[in-house]
Amino acid sequence: MQQQSASNGAEVSKLEAILNSAVAAIITIDNRGLIDSVNPATERIFGYKASELIGQNVRMLMPEPFHGEHDGYISNYLATGRRKIIGIGREVMGKRKDGTAFPLDLSVSEFVAGGKRYFAGIITNLSDRKRFEEALLESERKLAQAQRLEAIGQLTGGIAHDFNNLLTVITGNLEFIEMRLQDGRLQEMLRDAQDAADLAAKLTARLLAFARRSHLEPENLEANELVVNVTSMLRRTLGEHISLSTVLAPHLWQVKVDPTQAESSLVNLAINARDAMPHGGKLVFETRNTRLDELRSGDTTELPHGDYVQISVSDTGAGMPAEVKDRAFEPFFTTKTRGHGTGLGLSMVYGFAKQSGGHVTISSELGHGTTINIYLPRADGTAEAAPGYQSAAEQRNETILVVEDDDSVRNLTITRLATLGFKIYESSDGASAVRLLESGLKVDLLFSDLAMPGGLTGYDVARKAKEINTSIRVLLTSGYAEDLLRTENLGSIKLLRKPYRLADLKSALDAVFNDPP
Repeated sequence: MQQQSASNGAEVSKLEAILNSAVAAIITIDNRGLIDSVNPATERIFGYKASELIGQNVRMLMPEPFHGEHDGYISNYLATGRRKIIGIGREVMGKRKDGTAFPLDLSVSEFVAGGKRYFAGIITNLSDRKRFEEALLESERKLAQAQRLEAIGQLTGGIAHDFNNLLTVITGNLEFIEMRLQDGRLQEMLRDAQDAADLAAKLTARLLAFARRSHLEPENLEANELVVNVTSMLRRTLGEHISLSTVLAPHLWQVKVDPTQAESSLVNLAINARDAMPHGGKLVFETRNTRLDELRSGDTTELPHGDYVQISVSDTGAGMPAEVKDRAFEPFFTTKTRGHGTGLGLSMVYGFAKQSGGHVTISSELGHGTTINIYLPRADGTAEAAPGYQSAAEQRNETILVVEDDDSVRNLTITRLATLGFKIYESSDGASAVRLLESGLKVDLLFSDLAMPGGLTGYDVARKAKEINTSIRVLLTSGYAEDLLRTENLGSIKLLRKPYRLADLKSALDAVFNDPP
């Protein structure tokens, strides 16, 4: 009898060890939906202690609509025996203690113990898998877009080359005819034909630029000087309804590019921005040194690691929907009315940047304007800028709440802040961030994106955070030029321009923490 008891005890210990070591959350509930037991993985996944869960209705771990429907599932099953979840694995949403929702896989089984009916749920957190799937889909989308642009480039390059041959014959013969014509009216008609041929030649030149087959004559340039020259000309042509300003970084690296193509690219971007602001707005040119390393995400991942000069052109226009942004670089694609654009402006900019060894990205949201970023490789032999931050010198005591709706950007930010030694909390939108702060979460600094879905901007979150904790420090970030963000009076709150390096982030945080709260 004692041997059997010892054997039963060993089996119980073994079962407990399995439950305690399980990666998945395992929760048992009774037929009223009240939690009877949880394993340690449940605490890790949902953020509650076991004592906070036992005896509570399991619906507390569910967001709507699952929260309101849960008790109905159980009562319906007990009354009819019809299974919707029991015995069938399915993907649902869970809710952590901090209020954030996350995807999970739920499998429910039924068992009887001590004459009572229980249900056991095995829960697997799908957040990492979802992030991987989304990153894979985004990577596939960008690859498909790059392949589409490459295919279009090969086609348009061949067409432009052949068309240039035809134009050479046309313009050459027009010149010979003009030399022999005495009739003034015919000469005037001939000049109109020649002007049309010249215009066609300019269009093919833009097609060749997109196809990266332009004849470039690169030379070392000061990007700040290039921007100043272009903006000086634009001030006279854009009109008084456009407010034009520049944010030029000191000690800017040189770039080696074709000056004519570079100037044409900036002019094209300015014209596009002007057309996006028919009733007026702000246009900002910004320059900065950018060191692209492995800790980055977004549209610059296809660029090799290294040093680049970034020229950004930002406007306060209507912005682009996603479907327009995805096709913006395609030749002849335009949202302008007939006769008001060829659709080759951004195509030419794209081809110029690519042929120069760089890249172009678009950051745009409806109602928030558009920023075009041109990345040009740093020219060899130019002066070294101040060294970037290499590693965290010490463990920090400060706590930061990161608010960012883009999963990949938020994960990157958390990695960077962890590298700098900070303790981090995260939130995917403004509303959940405010709920965290209202629940009593103590943080030293709020680090929030400016433009987020859900109705609360970074400004709104900052205001509410200050109301809850007057000593909290705030750092906002955005993909738009800093001048464009100064539309609301929020005191001395600092803004960090996206994309930024680890060194930029550390400098901004040091500046905020060194200021009095």
